Amino acid sequence: MASFSLFAQIDIHAPATPRATAGEEGEDEEEIPIIEKVAIDTVKTRDKYVDIVLFDDHSWDYVLYPRPGIDSTSIFDRWWNTEQIHAYKGYPKDSIPDEVDLLLIDSTHAFCCPIRNKVYSTYKFRKGREHQGVDIPLQIGDTIRAAFDGVVRYIGVSTETGGYGRLIVLRHSNGLETYYGHLSKQMVLPGEPVKAGDVIGLGGSTGRSTGPHLHFETRYMGQTFDPQRLMDFETGQLRSEMFTLKKHYFSIYSHYGQSETESKAASEALYHKVRSGDTLGKIAGKYGTTVTKICKLNGISSKKVLRIGERLRVR
Repeated sequence: MASFSLFAQIDIHAPATPRATAGEEGEDEEEIPIIEKVAIDTVKTRDKYVDIVLFDDHSWDYVLYPRPGIDSTSIFDRWWNTEQIHAYKGYPKDSIPDEVDLLLIDSTHAFCCPIRNKVYSTYKFRKGREHQGVDIPLQIGDTIRAAFDGVVRYIGVSTETGGYGRLIVLRHSNGLETYYGHLSKQMVLPGEPVKAGDVIGLGGSTGRSTGPHLHFETRYMGQTFDPQRLMDFETGQLRSEMFTLKKHYFSIYSHYGQSETESKAASEALYHKVRSGDTLGKIAGKYGTTVTKICKLNGISSKKVLRIGERLRVR
């Protein structure tokens, strides 16, 4: 095992010992030399921000790495737009790291489930379209609360937001944005700071909606991922204080409950863009699959009328 030095990261010395005197009072004192230790191995711990270093004298010590924080204001300066729903249009996805650790709560920043109930429509491909959030049923007028501390970036009504209906978008200092759609009433203004648990609106059925519910999205630098990775809407609990966001989570086919292997494979799925003259049978034959499998992958019926330009997952 090769030896290496970690003195740039930690300052290790021999235990402090009183100086020894060489003779009578007033004579020169002899200082005990500092003994340098040589690191011979590093042991990982369950905490990715803490390692244990082993030294050649059989002692050990911790190496602490910088942890993500919440108190950042720069996120409210860059790509900030109160006029558009999606502020990160044009943000290069390739510039997002393969993994990023997001601290969600700490001693001064809390969490509150926007509304508690069982999710009835998940993050998935639904009826030939990407459903980029989750739907939670409610009664019209139910209170909707901010999930985390943040600032209101955008509010809009149905004529401005299309399918979202009355919409609120909050930006949080760890880089996340949360979307609250189909509201009957908005109770905040753009630029207004909010705390987790603050009432920001009332539930409704505005926009493209088949009944009263909250459409809730989570986005990072404009990219959506399954909100159920962060929280359990039925119990109202946050799943962890620190969330490791992986790039393959940005696929509509990557969702909570999958293994990492399944999630990554799903994110690399193959799609077909519908062209004039295409049928499900023709598409299935082209890719060596079946109509039944294509329908199951996309949550559609075999009788579905295909639209030119529509994307279908075929594998």
